[in-house]
Amino acid sequence: MTYARAARLLIATTLCAGLAACGSSARNTGPAGGTMFDGPDMGAGQRGTRIQDLLRRSGNPDQMVGVNKYLWNASLDVLNFLPVQTIDPFTGVIQTGFGTPPGGGRSYRATIQISDPALDARSLRLSLQGPGGAAVEPGTVRAVEDAILTRARQLRLQDGRL
Repeated sequence: MTYARAARLLIATTLCAGLAACGSSARNTGPAGGTMFDGPDMGAGQRGTRIQDLLRRSGNPDQMVGVNKYLWNASLDVLNFLPVQTIDPFTGVIQTGFGTPPGGGRSYRATIQISDPALDARSLRLSLQGPGGAAVEPGTVRAVEDAILTRARQLRLQDGRL
């Protein structure tokens, strides 16, 4: 009986601590539309003791998440005819449902993984499947990859950060 009581107390304490960490009123919107913690300024040599201080990400917002924002946005732009099922910017994975490209007769679904913050072909992995899990020709996959990489370069040029 005491073990179950201790387990309940531990779970309740963990939930309370988690909720307290989420309840910061000093949040603002970051440049990419996400939220960033904006705690009190700390002088040199001071260390934060709050959970928010431990979780706060500092530095360039492009480096917060380990994926390239141009590849990410280009993937969503090029494959905009596919319905997005799951999306995880922290692991760099986008999974879509089945959709038919404009002017096409065959439906596809895609899984995109962006594994590196560099704007590089090695950072992009694309898997296309046809109905019933049928394989898609390598030429088609290569054409979609090239379209994503081209669009990513266009977005980078539009951004003006060369």
